[in-house]
Order: sequence, then structure tokens, then C-alpha cells
Amino acid sequence: MAEIRYDLDEHMDTAVAVGLRRRGIDVTTSFEVGMMHSSDAEQLAHASGQQRVFVTRDRGILASVTPGVSHPGIIVARSGRGVIGPTVLTLAHLHRVVIAEQMRDHVEYL
Repeated sequence: MAEIRYDLDEHMDTAVAVGLRRRGIDVTTSFEVGMMHSSDAEQLAHASGQQRVFVTRDRGILASVTPGVSHPGIIVARSGRGVIGPTVLTLAHLHRVVIAEQMRDHVEYL
């Protein structure tokens, strides 16, 4: 049973990555892996290649999902003021109660 590993796109605040790492959760960001300004499809492909659940605030991300092509999971987080803490807590909770296999091909809206 594999733990969820996250890949945060450029729309996510880096404070979310910091908060998750403080909780011992494996997370990468688009900046860290050289994917800044890449297309949604490229970022999804990268996350999939790394077997990481892709986390974004971009509600249009589903337009980049190819029907019939499997992915490790997508999480669409809320945007706006005051959402960093709740986002960290929700992603940490998912990490504790859901295994990576359960996220496969699943889209979760926070």
C-alpha cells in the first residue's frame, strides 16, 4: 500500500508544500522540477510519470485529461484568501486516510 505523493503546480502557494513537508509528506512543486509555465498536459504527464497526485487551483485542468488515459489522481483546491492552512490540513488528512491506489483516476475537489 503506497502513500500518496503530491505534485503541486505553479498555481499552488509554496507555503502548502512547506506545510506538507513539515508533516513528513513527500511533495514536489512545478518550480522545483522545472515545470514552470509548462502546459497543463505537460504538468499532468510529469506528475503521472512520477506517480504523484497532481494538485492545482486551476479548475480548467480537466480539459487537459485525455479520456481513457490513466493518471495517479488530481486534486482541485480552492483559491482565495485564507485557504493555505485549510488546504494543508485537508491534503494531510487525505494522505493519512487514502492510499495512492484509491486516488488512481480520481478527481477530488477541496
